[in-house]
Amino acid sequence: MAFASFDAKHSGAPMSEINMVPLIDVMLVLLVIFIVTAPLLTQAVKLELPKANAQANDLRPERIEFAIDAGGALFWNGEPVTRAAAQQRFAAAGSKPQQPEVHLRADQNVAYRFVAQTLADASQAGLTKVGFVSEPEAAQ
Repeated sequence: MAFASFDAKHSGAPMSEINMVPLIDVMLVLLVIFIVTAPLLTQAVKLELPKANAQANDLRPERIEFAIDAGGALFWNGEPVTRAAAQQRFAAAGSKPQQPEVHLRADQNVAYRFVAQTLADASQAGLTKVGFVSEPEAAQ
């Protein structure tokens, strides 16, 4: 749409402003459509389901608390074990259909060698869910 102008200087120049009114109209129409259709999407089919008692399935994996103290002693769920016994237990846990989570607690003064050996033993047994447990620092 061209509008007439009494200014001779700008009479032949194209209009350089964008008319925003049609864009706002389209946005408002879309908003109204969304407001009307949103409640329709939340409706569900009303069913009266049968009542039954069943035991809930506990799908949480078993958790292994593995600790290494400052001297390098190993503990499986609080029970002291040797490295060979820990390897056997890791192998047994790795062969289960649902892999357990290994929560590794290592003393801050333990040599890294013991942590690396434990991680290698768990990895060789096929355990992939290994987490490091730490305590948060005290707020100052």
